[in-house]
Amino acid sequence: MPLVPNTPVEKMTGPYPRRWWALIVLCLSLLIVVMANTSLIVAAPDMTTDLHLSSSDLQWVVDGYTVPYAALMLVLGAIGDKYSRRGALITGLLIFAGGSVMGSQVDETNLVITARAIMGVGAAVVMPATLSLLVAIFPKGERARAITAWTATSGLAIAVGPVVAGWLLRDHAWGSTFLINVPIAVVGAIAAFLLVPPSKAKGMSRIDYIGGLLSIVSVGSLVYAIIEGPHFGWGTGPVTAAVVAGVGFLAFALWELRHPHPMLDVRRFALRAFSGSMLAVLFFFFGTFGCIYYATQFLQFVLGYDALETGVRLLPLAGGVFVGAAVTGKLAPKLGVKAMVVPGMVIGAVGVFLLTRIDNGSDYTDFLPSLLLLGFAIGLSVSPATDTIMGSFPEAELGVGGGANDTSLELGGSLGIALLGSLLSTSYQDKLGDLVGNQLPHNAMDTAKESVGGGLAVAEQIAKSPSGGPQKAQALVDAVHESFAHGVAHTSLIGGIIMAAGALIVLAVLPGRKAAAPQHGQERAEEDAKEPAEVG
Repeated sequence: MPLVPNTPVEKMTGPYPRRWWALIVLCLSLLIVVMANTSLIVAAPDMTTDLHLSSSDLQWVVDGYTVPYAALMLVLGAIGDKYSRRGALITGLLIFAGGSVMGSQVDETNLVITARAIMGVGAAVVMPATLSLLVAIFPKGERARAITAWTATSGLAIAVGPVVAGWLLRDHAWGSTFLINVPIAVVGAIAAFLLVPPSKAKGMSRIDYIGGLLSIVSVGSLVYAIIEGPHFGWGTGPVTAAVVAGVGFLAFALWELRHPHPMLDVRRFALRAFSGSMLAVLFFFFGTFGCIYYATQFLQFVLGYDALETGVRLLPLAGGVFVGAAVTGKLAPKLGVKAMVVPGMVIGAVGVFLLTRIDNGSDYTDFLPSLLLLGFAIGLSVSPATDTIMGSFPEAELGVGGGANDTSLELGGSLGIALLGSLLSTSYQDKLGDLVGNQLPHNAMDTAKESVGGGLAVAEQIAKSPSGGPQKAQALVDAVHESFAHGVAHTSLIGGIIMAAGALIVLAVLPGRKAAAPQHGQERAEEDAKEPAEVG
């Protein structure tokens, strides 16, 4: 076999011999894309101090990555299908590396946000390419196992990102959390060239760029509204974005229904297996990213762990993912998708509900069961859901399928952080106001209410003040800790209710095993052509 695989997958007479090596490359590419989000959670305090970030600045340092990432995946997946999936993967990794280099070198807020946005564009190319290449390379009998490995990698990245960032932050500045991506991305690009075969859709028609533009505007506006509205109030900007998103989605649906070769055939949402799986992925990452967002803050600000210690304590989530993936690999072929996804969602909801027990005396052991359950739920359910989503698309639209799956994932994560983060902030502020009352000057109270970190910073100032002292400072620290614990418990109750409602919705939408059996490749395309109105 040649050093560089040049025979396209579509022209191979049998399975690609080095497909499992190719899977390692795809998983490595996925790993750094997901880690770029989770590693920033523990780097945020250092960045805030060094760059003097406001809460709005910090929000957009985080979400400068999320908006282009979510908005562009569908279109860039289609472009990869049309021209080259391997080329898309390599290009995306190099764009991602370029943004990472920029982020490590700049020291001005807007430039950091720009670097994060460039990384988000690269991630939007990489993410759907990994799934479309996986489905194209692996024969149907091995595909579920490969997707299980892909899903386990995303769970691993959620937990490993904070560990790697924490390790770097012990001896280096926050820029190192950007720079670590560069060698991994470059190695991934070289390995993709040597181990991943070329692939593109056969006989694909012209790309529906108008539909693509409508999807970018709609998803981008929705993500902006989700991020900005809950955190900073529903002013003119978020409301306008929400209206644009609503109008844009309606226009997108009407355009796609009339177009002979749509970017995303919206009739596919009438397939219960597809729409139920999309909802499941959204709800899973809503709960997981939301919980990690506030669990990380509790571990750092209330329990006093540093970045590395916090990251290490998130690793049980990755362990839970691997156990769940092993179970689903054995049971999903026998029991079907619904029997994996719905129980997994119930387990995930239980994991969130357990955090309602958090109080001022809680320690890490109170978070451990939730991390294990959430990880197990992801491992158990997300891979069969993803397999079903990808199985709903013909070979010519695998990149679009990957983009649809990943958009659902990213929307869920964005919603979880924005909605649950907003609820947490409101509960914290209300409780702190009740406990502290008028004991602080107005400006100090505003700072303390802004975040748990702000509250602890005010306590430090009081400790050094002649009119304050250690006793008053400790009283404020205790009030901040109690208020944040109250916020975690209250937010977890709402989050658990949303997760449980999601489980009931998915239970109603997903069809039984016989109706849900996925059709892959050309079989799916033929079925769509013959029975476009079938609902599973």
